[in-house]
Amino acid sequence: MNRSQLFNHIIEKQSYLCVGLDTDILKIPPHLHKERDPIFEFNKQIIDATYKYCVAYKPNTAFYETLGARGWESLQKTLDYIPKDIFTIADAKRADIGNTSAMYARAFFNKEESGLDFDAVTVAPYMGEDSVKPFLEFEDKWAIVLGLTSNIGSQNFQTLKLANGNFLYQEVLKTVATWGSADQLMFVIGATKASEFADIRKIIPHHFLLVPGVGAQGGDLQSVSQHGFNSQCGLLVNSSRNIIYASSGLDFATQAGNAAKAIAEEMKEYLDKFL
Repeated sequence: MNRSQLFNHIIEKQSYLCVGLDTDILKIPPHLHKERDPIFEFNKQIIDATYKYCVAYKPNTAFYETLGARGWESLQKTLDYIPKDIFTIADAKRADIGNTSAMYARAFFNKEESGLDFDAVTVAPYMGEDSVKPFLEFEDKWAIVLGLTSNIGSQNFQTLKLANGNFLYQEVLKTVATWGSADQLMFVIGATKASEFADIRKIIPHHFLLVPGVGAQGGDLQSVSQHGFNSQCGLLVNSSRNIIYASSGLDFATQAGNAAKAIAEEMKEYLDKFL
């Protein structure tokens, strides 16, 4: 999916919601454990309930890898089940030396080899250009590079002041943006850093931002939208726990749909107001 297609989908649905499929076998409703593949059954019902309110799904691969081969099977079935007009993100945070990154890229982008065909994969930038470039060699695929994250530990390195007065994460954004175009690169910017969005937009005005941290982590959707929008929206705001674990009972899918709908309705308001 290219940038124009993604923007058109946002306008069509009046939503820039990404639903995080961080599906924990220990947290899904107990009645699903009788299913042959409880992870996939949970995801399937979540997708059915939330599809009309979101433009993207983001499985966090750690929640599938922990189950070994069975987890990868659940991940592939989930990806195959997601409607083709929905943007898909493998939240895998990969990156290594160049030839290893090339293998990671093939794993998530080359369906003939791996069975997986994601639109995007999250990538760590700290090994440098040669670790990111292999993800940019696939047409209409995206590398979503970690920029400024919402976890407490981000302060250990990302907000270190450099000799030129900039924060380290600002140099990362500026440098990585030269490695590809805004049609290939997105950046992860945590919603709990909403005060930084205006300055971030001065560095990367045209790129899409994947924004976790709204909801359970305390991020404010209005502030993120007001300061993070560009002319093509430029935001994919992720919500995981607040949606998929809205209920642990038999009504889990219905409640997930209600939670997604509420966020999408708020997003429509901000699209009308700020875009």
